[in-house]
Amino acid sequence: MRNLLSGLLALLLAFGGGYWYGGKEEKKAQQVEVDKLNTEARAKEQALTVAVTTTADALRKTNEKAKLAAKQRDADIDSGTYKLRLKATCAVPAAADPATPAGDSGGAPSAELDPEVGKALFAIAEEGDRAITKLNACIDLYNNTRSAQ
Repeated sequence: MRNLLSGLLALLLAFGGGYWYGGKEEKKAQQVEVDKLNTEARAKEQALTVAVTTTADALRKTNEKAKLAAKQRDADIDSGTYKLRLKATCAVPAAADPATPAGDSGGAPSAELDPEVGKALFAIAEEGDRAITKLNACIDLYNNTRSAQ
């Protein structure tokens, strides 16, 4: 009976010791795995940060170039070197014997826009272009982020 109890106690101690040792080894293995996954996550995070910074810089440069071009165009409009004209087509019947003024090429009727109206039209178009450029940059960044994950 004593041998049976001794054997049972030895078996219980062996099981308990193995369980304790296995739990300790499993914690170490899990910690190694967590460290590995954290390292991978940090690498992805850094790559995405670089992508965001690069995209933001490119967008900023594009906007600065567009602003410079707009200033130059507005200056050309103000100086008169750049004139804005509209061509009109009207369904009004012409006179039987129209007198063409000197210097008129006889082309389609046109009108010159007021410089401020022209600048306002360009400003509206530029605002739309900036919004589209910004949206496209966001879409590209989203797609890059999604493919990286």
